[in-house]
Amino acid sequence: MKKLTILIVLLAGLLILAACAPQTVEVTRVVTEEKEVEVTRVVTETVVEAGEEVEVTRVVTETVVEEVVVEVPAEEVIESVDAPPVMGELPRSDTLIAGMLTGRAGTPSNFNEWVGWKNRDRGMQNLANEPLWSVDFATGEIINGLATGDPVYNEDFTALTIPLREGVTWDDGEPFTSADVVFTVETLMAHEGFNAHNFFVENVASVSAPDDFTVAFELTQPNSRFHTTFLDRWGSTWIMPKHIFENVEDPITFEFNPFVGTGPYKLHSYDESGFWTIWEKREDWQNSPTGILYGEPVPQYIVFQAFANEGAKIVAQLTHQLDAVDLSAEGLSAALAQGETIRAYQPSFPWVVNNDPAITGITFNNKLAPFDNPDVRWALLLSMDIAEYVGQAVDGTGTLSPVHIPSLGSYPEDFILPMQEWLSDFELDLGDGEMYKPYDTEAPLRVLDYAKGRGYVVPEDPETIAQSFGIGWYKYDPEAATKLLVKNGFSQDADGNWLLPDGTPWKIELLDTPDTSHHSFKNCNAAAQQWKQFGIDATYIASDASETLTDEGNFMVSCEWPAYEPWGAGVDLYRTLDRFNSAYLAPELGEVTQGHESRYATPEMDAVIETLRVTDPADTEAVREAGIEGLKLLVTDMPTIPTYGYVGFLTWDEYFWTNWPGSENPYTQPYVHWGPFKYMTPFLEQTGR
Repeated sequence: MKKLTILIVLLAGLLILAACAPQTVEVTRVVTEEKEVEVTRVVTETVVEAGEEVEVTRVVTETVVEEVVVEVPAEEVIESVDAPPVMGELPRSDTLIAGMLTGRAGTPSNFNEWVGWKNRDRGMQNLANEPLWSVDFATGEIINGLATGDPVYNEDFTALTIPLREGVTWDDGEPFTSADVVFTVETLMAHEGFNAHNFFVENVASVSAPDDFTVAFELTQPNSRFHTTFLDRWGSTWIMPKHIFENVEDPITFEFNPFVGTGPYKLHSYDESGFWTIWEKREDWQNSPTGILYGEPVPQYIVFQAFANEGAKIVAQLTHQLDAVDLSAEGLSAALAQGETIRAYQPSFPWVVNNDPAITGITFNNKLAPFDNPDVRWALLLSMDIAEYVGQAVDGTGTLSPVHIPSLGSYPEDFILPMQEWLSDFELDLGDGEMYKPYDTEAPLRVLDYAKGRGYVVPEDPETIAQSFGIGWYKYDPEAATKLLVKNGFSQDADGNWLLPDGTPWKIELLDTPDTSHHSFKNCNAAAQQWKQFGIDATYIASDASETLTDEGNFMVSCEWPAYEPWGAGVDLYRTLDRFNSAYLAPELGEVTQGHESRYATPEMDAVIETLRVTDPADTEAVREAGIEGLKLLVTDMPTIPTYGYVGFLTWDEYFWTNWPGSENPYTQPYVHWGPFKYMTPFLEQTGR
């Protein structure tokens, strides 16, 4: 008899997120069978005690015969363990519970996001902070937050002014003014340890406040994109509360605890082990840009919680302990099959969020041998069967991209299709005079064949196939990969295992998140499997500290995004390419870099970035051409490998909350971990349960 034991953690109508005993969750195919099922339920009944009627909640276990959907084979079992308990009692009907995308916070007491990585998606960027501007990829809208309009540049882009919003206060009641912005910029410039220090030193000659709600910048050089450092896509330059930081002796080591922001929520409490953070709606929410623009947020409390594994997430959502979470392809199927009130972004297959302008893949440490060699990086790419790779990672649902932006929206028409001739003609030198063309327009069809083999209904017309699976990628060619490695002094032993040029076994450690549903986890494990098959001793290392370690350069290979996401609308790739600016590069491993984690930078890329800085963003053709040149440089050097566009296996439980922004009603982007989540909160609706 197969059993699905559901542990109920919400008792007596109060949210007490408790540690659960290990729970076995099975997942694979979907079948409907009549079985005996042991179910643990919460039963609420009215009894008379001391002459008064009171509601009593108790847990009962009973065996019933019913039709059940089974979602996992016996050979694949996940042990589910919930996080430690939340200290406090929150009314469940007023509380929204969301999964933390980036997992357990490594430094839970530290909210100083201006230094290193502090798990900003645990409510800082998405509830408590308001940037000057935000971009919503679902609507294409630029939302004015702390700013009230666009920046105004002079003719040569060496100066600008920014209008600020009046009537905003920090959550401790202090007014927000231009003095906060000036203080932030001057403080970032004065201390080398801040993430954005190099950017502001390189770009800002002076910053001033002509009045309480205007900021003026004089720049050191023309930069028509300077203001985008304050535009939130996934991270931006946040504004510091001057009245707090001006009294701090060392702003680099200052933990900024409690976090004080201008958003509609304020910090309530957090778990010292990093498993959860709770935010409470401000009493003066109307003094936040969210309140001014959209009205009162509905949830009184919002909990961001990390889970030990995907099994724990699924159990929590099935028992209405988790309202919104990102899962894997298998987890999505299991949740939808078993949860009557659970829905996905799309109401039918393929279910997923497919408009996220992020490209996933593999990041090499370009300052560490042998990954500092483009031939080695290309050899590792050619050793991968991308159809097997995407099949393992996302069950064939990912859209391939041969360049460092996703193949969605207008990007194929603006960039990937115009680059087809160049990609087809691009050659690698395999040695001994042999030139090789790695581009493959048939690669997406191999992924389609995988999906077809899994029994999925796949498109037949070429246009829809290109939208679903991509336009092209690269060949699977272990022979060409071997030639590139041999050319650079690598060799193989009698068993076919690869040896470094010094004759020692080649071992690759891939470092990233322990969250099995995260695309970084999926990319790294798929890559490790491919490289093992090629004869490399590849191992995946899961660490809660992976973000910090990659920022410091203490890694070989990770699966941080191979390039920063573009804005999600328009032809401007400045946000993507500027992260490869040599000005942001930390010269020594062990130092936090302010550029891309790969630490890739070249004079040629610097020149492309400079071209974009002096080009009017309204000149779309010039902007597009510069973007294509930047993409060509990335393909040529392949400092990172783009694989497939981000696929969101997002589920919402509608037991307590409805009016989520699904594909049929995309009034805002759908994720709870993105900055604009705060703008979703006024539109959510309580079910009354």
